[in-house]
Amino acid sequence: MHANRSESIALEGLEMTRAQLYIGGKWINATAGKVFESRNPSNGSLIATLQEATSPDLELAVAAANGVNKFLRQSTVEVRASWCEAVANKIEASAELLADAMAKEQGKPRNREAIWEVRAAAKGFRDAAGHVRHLNGETLPSSDPDKRVITRRSPRGTYVVITPWNFPLNIPTEYLAPALATGNSVIWIPAPTTSYIAVLFMQIIESAGIPAGVINLLTGYGHVIGDAAVGHKGVDAIGFTGSTRVGNLIAQRGAGKPMLLELGGNGPAVVFADADLQAAAQAICDGAFLNAGQTCSATELVFVERKAQKELAEKILVISKRQVLGNSLDEATTIGPLNNEGVAKKMEEHISDALKNGAELLLGGTRAPELGSELFFNPTLITNVSKDALVAKEETFGPIVPLVPFDSFDEVVSMCSAPQFGLSSAVWTKDAGVAFALAEQMRSGIVNINDSSTYWELHIPFGGGSGTMSGIGRVGGIHTLMEMTEIKTITFNINKF
Repeated sequence: MHANRSESIALEGLEMTRAQLYIGGKWINATAGKVFESRNPSNGSLIATLQEATSPDLELAVAAANGVNKFLRQSTVEVRASWCEAVANKIEASAELLADAMAKEQGKPRNREAIWEVRAAAKGFRDAAGHVRHLNGETLPSSDPDKRVITRRSPRGTYVVITPWNFPLNIPTEYLAPALATGNSVIWIPAPTTSYIAVLFMQIIESAGIPAGVINLLTGYGHVIGDAAVGHKGVDAIGFTGSTRVGNLIAQRGAGKPMLLELGGNGPAVVFADADLQAAAQAICDGAFLNAGQTCSATELVFVERKAQKELAEKILVISKRQVLGNSLDEATTIGPLNNEGVAKKMEEHISDALKNGAELLLGGTRAPELGSELFFNPTLITNVSKDALVAKEETFGPIVPLVPFDSFDEVVSMCSAPQFGLSSAVWTKDAGVAFALAEQMRSGIVNINDSSTYWELHIPFGGGSGTMSGIGRVGGIHTLMEMTEIKTITFNINKF
């Protein structure tokens, strides 16, 4: 306990002095001398002043990453696994510091959510260490009796990894841990509004003894440094989690490069009249209000059989009224502020559009600036929402539960077939035949039956269905390690040595 605490104190002393870029094992200021601010969404107070990377900084990062790739290719699995385990140990040692920083900068409740995310990040690095030890190749038959054909998994090279603000530790871990385990170098570009926690995370990775150049951190704006990075000829592959719009731009700019893109979801929870409505209501609220609804798998859209809508709404209303909106550091808080103004505006736009199209507002629908910031938004419940309303067609990314009624199985199958519903969905019914019939026809990558749309574990494959707007590839467990490596085939004749 004492050693862990002293380590956290030591890291805490570096927080502001090292709010810099990390390139090739060195903390440096941005070449252009530009900076930007990160602010606490609960009260608007300054969190940190950070360096704004531009093209010259990217060139340095690419050179550092490319320069270490030969060393990484020659490193052993056990060495790379030990690096991952060392990072996991350091994360655990500074869990309290990281949880505090996340609550302040991102806005999620510290004790209910932030500390969980820190622990999940540590587990992600431990899991990667275990998975890479089982990343196997194959021995294949040949028509030549003297020929032998083997395959192995090889790192792709230099990755640019661009991550969002909603899970500022766990989502980076989904890429950084597998990259480290498999021997890829990384240029990491975090979201501007959670770049302070990224700097802290990078300090912890550095303190774990990861060699210089393996992971490099560039803070700044996506449309500047991110855009330049994905198209850079020195970048071999791309990892991105974020919006469908930005993901499509990245796919165009990085055309021809291997990509792992986890994009928007907005997958519905489908509730049939025979379902356990109390359990469904609780799971829907859990999925809608987790991280203030700022989750790609959030239950922010519910298709409910019309004859069950009234009863389900009543149960959701009771649970929603128990939510406590407040500062992320307060023990009682269950929903913190939204992270940024863009999300708050989208909430208002979607609610207004739904009401204009005949929906009924049962709860919320407004901001709560009296709590200290314009980013606090009351949990919202809307019924009789049109399937053509914006809230039913786009990700809202806020604490909202819109109920869209349906009248038949065929109708809801058609409703679920829209391309925006590609990531994670849920089905609620007591009829196994109905549940599996719908699950098999839904296009989303994950369908959780009688559970929240947000149910996921780190080792489970997670990603969008083909032909949808939810991305390419799968993160989660060994699946990410396979995405971040490529098959190398080696043949030889046993008589020709």
